[in-house]
Amino acid sequence: MKVLNLYAGIGGNRKLWENCEVTSVENVDYIADAYETMFPEDKVIRTDAHQYLLDHFSEYDFIWSSPPCPTHSRLNDAIPDERKRYPDMGLYQEIIFLKHYFKGQWVVENVVSYYDPLINPTASLARHYFWANYTIPTIQLEQNPDISRSQHKDLAAYHDIVLPTGTKDQRKLLRNAVHPKLGLHVFQSQPLQQELFKVET
Repeated sequence: MKVLNLYAGIGGNRKLWENCEVTSVENVDYIADAYETMFPEDKVIRTDAHQYLLDHFSEYDFIWSSPPCPTHSRLNDAIPDERKRYPDMGLYQEIIFLKHYFKGQWVVENVVSYYDPLINPTASLARHYFWANYTIPTIQLEQNPDISRSQHKDLAAYHDIVLPTGTKDQRKLLRNAVHPKLGLHVFQSQPLQQELFKVET
């Protein structure tokens, strides 16, 4: 199964995926460095994920996209007026594009937004919205720490992720990560994965 993991970050969503060939796109060098150390078997491409999706979407069986979330986050309410910004509509561009043109299974992840979503999400789990072309059942995760106040050691323990020594902005990277168990749940909810599971068992 060929998987495209866009805006890969440190790979929280991808950590527990198995039996797949993963291409991850991350254009921030130090984050891509950390990802490559943790997932040496993956192909990592350092480029703009939004454009890469447009150019290469037909090459994959499953696509996960996690566009940048700061302009959609409820934390925007705390930003002073002089720093307010427009929501980045690239999020909805990708949802619409995948819905109409991608033949495989896909999911777009983002934070629960400060505004009513312009397109209703398929699922709202923990602090995330998910838009997908398949059903994502509800799941109960262990108690989420206070993301805005937790230190990186607490977040690392919660996610069970050990970042490479010397990685900067560890707290920020861990705050932005999808919990691996949630990433696995969303990944395994695909109809194709359900069929593979039936075959294996």
